[in-house]
Amino acid sequence: MRIRQRFVFYGIGFIIGLVILFFFLGGKKTSCDYGPNSRVLKNIRIKERVFSETIIQRLTDHQLDTGSISTLLRNGNVLFSASNTNLDSCKIYVIEGTSKKKELKMTVQNCDSIATVQKLEFLK
Repeated sequence: MRIRQRFVFYGIGFIIGLVILFFFLGGKKTSCDYGPNSRVLKNIRIKERVFSETIIQRLTDHQLDTGSISTLLRNGNVLFSASNTNLDSCKIYVIEGTSKKKELKMTVQNCDSIATVQKLEFLK
């Protein structure tokens, strides 16, 4: 078999594989959250979130709402060096990022079925 024929057969197989891949994964909400940062943020996002009155008051004082927390959980960075992940029941994560041009840093207690925002700081 010539090298040209090999490339043609490879190309045909590759195209068929792409079509099958798009067929199976096209309508589903699949994601590729393989990194530790992405896995932690996704885990917190899918849980019920609890905010104290002081957190909500701090958000309204800076003209923000809980949607800013959702943005932070989608685009933020987990600071593993400042987090406490050695706990058995509820791990504590420190997340920082920007939302509406304001830099935020929050501490989240991540339990089995609920995520509690414990502390919220505005940087700058």
